[in-house]
Amino acid sequence: MAAHYSMAIIPARKRRPRDKAKVEQSVLLAQRWILARLRNQRLFGLDEANRAIAALLVELNNRPFMKLPGCRRCAFVELDRPALRLLPEGLISMHCGRLRV
Repeated sequence: MAAHYSMAIIPARKRRPRDKAKVEQSVLLAQRWILARLRNQRLFGLDEANRAIAALLVELNNRPFMKLPGCRRCAFVELDRPALRLLPEGLISMHCGRLRV
């Protein structure tokens, strides 16, 4: 996937990773917001839970930013979507196995 998009995979820095905190905070915010909204609902099955989460994700992505103009969906459409490419057919292969370390 990295080769397809001509990108390098660089892990977070050791000891004091400064890049990772913002991403982790965004994931935590989305998780808490969605779980708080679903707290009092009874969901019967994984499909029903996935539909409820998907509906809330649409709502979360359309919420306006606090300090910036626009919303998450607008930022994705403007910045990320133009950079996406179709995945090549047949190039991606799965490998299952064990490695001795």
